[in-house]
Amino acid sequence: MKDLIESAREMLTKNVALPFAVYSSFKKQTLSNVPIAKPVLICVLEGTKFIGADNDVQCDSGSFVLLPNSPSIHLRNIPRGTEYFALLIEFELSDFECLPSLDGPTPGILQADINEALQQCLIQFVNCANFIPKPLWASRRQEILLLLQHQYNHNLRNMASHLELSHQVHRLISADLNAEISSQLLADKLALSESTLRRKLRAEGTSVQDIKDRVKLGVALHMIQTSFTPIGVIAERCGYQSQSRFTDKFKQRFGLTPTALRKTRMLD
Repeated sequence: MKDLIESAREMLTKNVALPFAVYSSFKKQTLSNVPIAKPVLICVLEGTKFIGADNDVQCDSGSFVLLPNSPSIHLRNIPRGTEYFALLIEFELSDFECLPSLDGPTPGILQADINEALQQCLIQFVNCANFIPKPLWASRRQEILLLLQHQYNHNLRNMASHLELSHQVHRLISADLNAEISSQLLADKLALSESTLRRKLRAEGTSVQDIKDRVKLGVALHMIQTSFTPIGVIAERCGYQSQSRFTDKFKQRFGLTPTALRKTRMLD
């Protein structure tokens, strides 16, 4: 894993857009109700990740887990030795359309060790921002999915949950986190009545307010995990005029304050 870690660390020092994210911490992180807006590949390169309220899945250093999009999931990140270090690659739902349908099972999640073929594919993906235009990143993400499906013979095409309306609402809200977009305006943009919008979202197990919270707090969580941008600036960028209100909402959803989470990424 050393080469993959070094490649990821080197790319983080470059002033370029990246097709991946790195989450690292020096102290244990326990997070509840983490929204997974899009399917994500998490490669644990140092430390251990536990997934589920009862630690149902354990992902140790040198292994990966492919998670489907989900409204919420419980996570624990545990440093081993020096730190917890994970590489994250988020997929678009459209990326899965390249996969052929198989007769094999559709896993709730896919978990396995990172073998040599996958490691080399990931190193190329990490480094691709150096030489591949951003519009071509999708083809590289699809290569990873094709490799995983070939190696494990699972029907990964069906892992992406296509809750069409909630994803449309998610995209509209994500377009401007500071906009106070109402249910009526969302309904107008989607050519629906407001009551129909609410009913269809309820059938998908969600609501306009829940999607708003997931979008804003999900972006905030990502920013806290990947940057040292001041908490007040993050709150403002995510559409919260009051930092205290943002802190309350963040703790209510994830179980700890933004400041407490930030401290897990710092050495004493």
